[in-house]
Parts: sequence; C-alpha cells; structure tokens
Amino acid sequence: KKEAAIDKQLKQQADIKPMTLKFSNHAVERMSQRGITFSPEQFTKIENAARKASEKGSKETLIFADDSALIVSLKTNTIVTVMDKSALKENVFTNIDSTVMV
Repeated sequence: KKEAAIDKQLKQQADIKPMTLKFSNHAVERMSQRGITFSPEQFTKIENAARKASEKGSKETLIFADDSALIVSLKTNTIVTVMDKSALKENVFTNIDSTVMV
C-alpha cells in the first residue's frame, strides 16, 4: 500500500513539466547590458519557481536566482526584466504579488 502511494507520487512528479518562459525584448536588452546569463540548470529552477508561484495564484512574481532578480508575468509566461545584484540596491519592486527565492 505504501509502495503504491510512493509510485503514484513519483509518477505525478515525472508528469509535471516546467512552464516555458520567454524573455521580453526589455529583459534580453537588460541581460545583454549587464552581462547576465543563465545556465540550463538555473533556467529550469527559474521555470519551476514561476510554476510554483502560478500554482499559488500569482500573476506577477519576483524571482531571486543566485545573483539575479527576475520579474515574471505569469499571465503571459514572460520574463519582463532581469537585474543583477548591484542593480537591486534601493530598488522598489511594484506590481508583484509574490516572491520566490531559488
């Protein structure tokens, strides 16, 4: 009985696919200006964080990933902007309804 429950849980986790996020032109520009890149592993973590926020009902989320922060529109699955650690100081984040740290 216990093994069946574990098997079911593992199958459910395997069926979960990360959402596919796209970058806005603004985000691409900021990443280029600031020399920010994400490894495939980091991007998977970011997508998983966005999915979790979306599952909780968020529409706009702030995701902290390593030394970067991303604002993601969950309505359109779009990374709106990206900032590095130095750009975070004294910054005010508006129009977000959740924050996820990865």
